[in-house]
Amino acid sequence: MNSEQSGKEAGASADKSGIQVIARAAAVLRALKDHPQGLSLGELAKLLGLARSTVQRIVEALDRENLVIAASPTRGVRLGPALLALAAATRFEVAEIARPILQEISLECGETVDLSILDGDKLVFVEQIVGVHRLRAESAIGVSFPLHSTAPGKAMLALMTDEERANLKPKLKLTRITRHTVSSWPVLMAELDKARETGLSHDLEENSMGISAVATALRVSTGEMIAISIPVPTQRFDGMRKQLEKTLMLNSARLHGLL
Repeated sequence: MNSEQSGKEAGASADKSGIQVIARAAAVLRALKDHPQGLSLGELAKLLGLARSTVQRIVEALDRENLVIAASPTRGVRLGPALLALAAATRFEVAEIARPILQEISLECGETVDLSILDGDKLVFVEQIVGVHRLRAESAIGVSFPLHSTAPGKAMLALMTDEERANLKPKLKLTRITRHTVSSWPVLMAELDKARETGLSHDLEENSMGISAVATALRVSTGEMIAISIPVPTQRFDGMRKQLEKTLMLNSARLHGLL
């Protein structure tokens, strides 16, 4: 092996190691988000399945940047103040404009309403109004989901131009997530054709068993693609489907007028 090949392999290894460190640091931050009172290094290590020494190095690096701080003399670490500035910089104007309409939709149907944006080959939730029912569908803001197995994802795919979808297709893996997930392109394309006609797409327990959803997508003036979706426990979905579709279409038209 010549020196050039060795250098390339070393560079690739370093890149992979760096990506792994970032992923682990993100996992530490997400774990602390779910435990606002703080976690010890041992608790983090157990929760994430990592060696305590690895967690300690990551936490020390995050601490130097004030991304985590000491929770108490005995309680390990919690999220730090530097995240406040980062959070303020990630405010999505479209989410702020859409929030009153999302609230109206939720008030009308009593269900959770989500706003998501297209992020490459996936979607990310950027706003959520939680439903009033004890049994409800709920996911955290900032969580990403596949396009092919979700109602908002399919709505976005349906809204794309043929060229946009062709460029994205090589990156999409139609992974089977539940036994209902559409995992073949011919079947998915048939659904997208229907969604283009109706303006609505559906997820019938394709991403999570027990949860169904309806969604519609629109493109804002900046060219950004967004989707509004209403996820509902399947046991309620069939009886509410027509009402949800009507409410969603009426209010999405109003939002489109604002954006």
